[in-house]
Amino acid sequence: MNELTINQTRLTLVQGDITRQQTDAIVNAANSSLMGGGGVDGAIHRAGGPAILEECNKIVAKQGQMPPGQAVITTGGNLKAKFVIHTVGPIWRGGTHNEAVLLADAYRSSLSLAAANHLASISFPSISTGAYGYPVDAAAAIALKTVNSFLRENITSIKQAVFVLFDAKTFATYLAALEGLAERSAQDKL
Repeated sequence: MNELTINQTRLTLVQGDITRQQTDAIVNAANSSLMGGGGVDGAIHRAGGPAILEECNKIVAKQGQMPPGQAVITTGGNLKAKFVIHTVGPIWRGGTHNEAVLLADAYRSSLSLAAANHLASISFPSISTGAYGYPVDAAAAIALKTVNSFLRENITSIKQAVFVLFDAKTFATYLAALEGLAERSAQDKL
């Protein structure tokens, strides 16, 4: 089972390249400078072209570097997605520096921004699990729980939320977390 319906929204897991998603927005696991970098951040900036970086420069010039847990939206440039929602996840420091709260905030801020812009679909990478070192199993549980809670608690324009996971190991970890979430949801209904 790689899909769960929450209210009127389909939550789906796929293995693939987030830069090829055709959802209204894709989420970028950005760094606080919003200037691109490695991993998914660099891939999105390369695939989307200079328009994304131009808008990121304007945002940073206006409000400074972005702290973990917050999100901003830019054009999708050359991407199939119309928009990129840039969010900064926490750097893993052993779990004792509010990392779980900041990671949940990154997903919640991204969803709130998508809903505020009346978007119908959004794709997420696994935020903070690459260069920022967040353990994938813990990150998957937080990501799916946060998205599930947001969709249950809010009437929203979002009808599709997709987790696009780059490799088989990360996909399998998210799949196990989604199955656990579905089991808990089913038990809650009993």
